[in-house]
Amino acid sequence: MAKIVLLADLHGNMPATLAMEAEINKIEPDEIWFLGDAVGKGPESDKTCDWVREHCQYFIGGNWDYGSSDPKNEGSDFYRKQLGEERITWLRGLPNEAELLVSGIQFRLFHGRPVTPLFQGSASDEFLSDFFRNREKTYGGFICADSHRPYMRTTPFGYALNTGSVGNSLCVTKAHGLLIEGEKDCKEEAPIRITALSVPYDNGLAAKIAAECEELPKREAYIREVLTGVYAR
Repeated sequence: MAKIVLLADLHGNMPATLAMEAEINKIEPDEIWFLGDAVGKGPESDKTCDWVREHCQYFIGGNWDYGSSDPKNEGSDFYRKQLGEERITWLRGLPNEAELLVSGIQFRLFHGRPVTPLFQGSASDEFLSDFFRNREKTYGGFICADSHRPYMRTTPFGYALNTGSVGNSLCVTKAHGLLIEGEKDCKEEAPIRITALSVPYDNGLAAKIAAECEELPKREAYIREVLTGVYAR
């Protein structure tokens, strides 16, 4: 039975990323999948980008990966300077979706934006139905990120899963990820385990690092988010 960890939304938060790394080391997974947004929001996007490249085997891009250095977006000068052209080129070249076959379930993997609009786990079955298919095929489940809230639910179309956010969680201020255990690349139905990872980390240290980064765009909003899980509206 393979162990597969799926992570997303590190968002420049290295204390959260390192806490998740320590938990992953205990799990000893066979593969780590990255589902987008290594960068943006937090003060150490260069480090979280490098962490993803070093530790993950499969990669999907998210809206911040593609757009944080775009001159049309607020704070692009900061991210362009911090990331450098080589990282930016790598991020912009990431595919925007993939697929994963486990225990007879073909999962569609995507970050969320820009492939889909932003949505939460409370969305209706009808709304979610579109995400179980793309132009080429229909899937038995999907795994996404983007909303910064982990969830697992069933629908008439299959499983809808969200990794949650490692570095910028909404509501519960821990580092979140997803562990799937099953028979990888197996077309026959077999048992599958789906576990949410919830890892405490030093939120105060994350806030301190951000406070010391005077050029960080929307710094006070980010500090509030990592300390409280409450986002500005």
